[in-house]
Amino acid sequence: MSLMSAVEDESQSGTSRIHDVRFIGALAGRYALPDRRPGDGSKIPVYACRLCSISTRLLVAVGPVVGKEGETVSSHFNEFGMLRGRIARRLASGFVAELQMNDIEREKLAAKIDWQKRHVHAQLPDKREHKRFLPRDPRSSIVLADGQSLPCFVIDVSRSGAAVSAHHWPAIGTPMALGRVIGRVVRHLEVGFALQFLQPQEVEELEYLIKPAADPT
Repeated sequence: MSLMSAVEDESQSGTSRIHDVRFIGALAGRYALPDRRPGDGSKIPVYACRLCSISTRLLVAVGPVVGKEGETVSSHFNEFGMLRGRIARRLASGFVAELQMNDIEREKLAAKIDWQKRHVHAQLPDKREHKRFLPRDPRSSIVLADGQSLPCFVIDVSRSGAAVSAHHWPAIGTPMALGRVIGRVVRHLEVGFALQFLQPQEVEELEYLIKPAADPT
């Protein structure tokens, strides 16, 4: 199923007033798959994601690791708080999750969704030397020094670097390529790592350059 079809299906679900409250838009968040708790007692991996749509029943999101149908997913968005559910459908780059909550929790979520739809949030000025932006397609791949290619999710990107989430936690200083752009890991994040490009890139070309190197388009 395509991402667009999933969003359209989600926007048509529900008949009662509370379930008709929905929001369609891109919001940054994070998620974990707690059923995949490591056997060595280490922390459950947390990944970055981007919300595509949400109602009091379902949410659609894209991220670097797609869970299995029926698998538990815990997600967090600043606008809506912590949301728990089970994956109802897998997408090529994300998932549709059925939210698990009681009626009171659904009413609270409905109020948050309604507020989000009605208000425009003021954006703080970005004081970085190179302004960051969200790529239209966050799916990409990182290529390690040994030639291994791994799928990843681009949280944001600028002329000088990118924030990346993947099922891989490289050491600071590790060289790698994001798509076709070579860089080096400079910082760890809660949901991934920051990559600094060896050379600043032209903004107009970035969307193309950070695509997976094997992507013919």
